[in-house]
Amino acid sequence: MHPEILAQEGYTSVSVDESPVRELFPGIRLRRLWQGPAGAHANVLEMDPGASWPHRDVHEPGPEEVYVVAGTFNDGARDYPAGTFLHAPAGTWHVPATTTGCTLFLFYPAG
Repeated sequence: MHPEILAQEGYTSVSVDESPVRELFPGIRLRRLWQGPAGAHANVLEMDPGASWPHRDVHEPGPEEVYVVAGTFNDGARDYPAGTFLHAPAGTWHVPATTTGCTLFLFYPAG
């Protein structure tokens, strides 16, 4: 084993279950996993069956990286099953929804 790995500056881990939950909209919850000093951050988004974003989700100031962990995610145009990766460049938008419920890993490299 190499315990010195855990002593490296900035090296961190967090359990999703222990991350604070913030309800964004009815049936849609956000769990912040990590935030870097320059604003990049990683989240888990949980959406209950039938939940939908109430407006366009515009990706600003940078891109949004989405990995569908569980369930089926719909971006307003089509369904994406678990195991799908989506890259949404800065300035693009979608309208997140799900009929089945889903869990997403979200990464924002530019904050």
